[in-house]
Amino acid sequence: MVGNSSKERRRPTAAPAGTGAERGAVRAGRRNERRAAILSAALDEFAARGFEATRLDDVARRAGVAKGTIYLYFRDKQSLFQELVRTMLSPLVGAIEAAPLRDLPIRAVVEMIVDVFVNEIYRTHRKDVIRLIVTEGPRFPKLAEFYYREVIARVLPVIRGRLMLAVERGELAHDALARFPQLLVAPALLAILWSSLFERFAPLDVRELMRAHVELLLGTRDPP
Repeated sequence: MVGNSSKERRRPTAAPAGTGAERGAVRAGRRNERRAAILSAALDEFAARGFEATRLDDVARRAGVAKGTIYLYFRDKQSLFQELVRTMLSPLVGAIEAAPLRDLPIRAVVEMIVDVFVNEIYRTHRKDVIRLIVTEGPRFPKLAEFYYREVIARVLPVIRGRLMLAVERGELAHDALARFPQLLVAPALLAILWSSLFERFAPLDVRELMRAHVELLLGTRDPP
């Protein structure tokens, strides 16, 4: 009994459980922070200079990392831009895909889309991403194609399907909006272009613009 107790006392003390996992979590947190800093710096550089003129050296300097660090996360400038689109817009796309649109009146669906645009896009840096696609897409078609696949090709069928259902249910008087759901977001693109070109001359009340558009599409809401 005594011998066994002595051997037990001489065993090395085990490291506290979870220490390795904690260190791994700290390293992962730092990697995520660096990645987020690179994406944020990239958006600032792309917004200020455009896609072609942006240099990874400038992105690295703004992010406070070495240029080589960028290549640990992104293959090249194009993949960096694509990940910027995915990171900033995919959560919104996923939320629209998952929303219970069939259970809502069509006006509520349209007003929800308006609120998402005003609050989650126009009033945030996501607006800069869309503006970059509009301005740079013609010169860099692969960027436009990527945006189409990641955003438009996922959202448009959802909206079109709900609008077609609205026609079937009699919520819409005709199917023009269902056939061309792009009409629903046309003022959103106008607002982004206007803010880039004319905001300093004539600021635009984007929410009221979108509300006016909804009234043109669906008619004035009946008073309570």
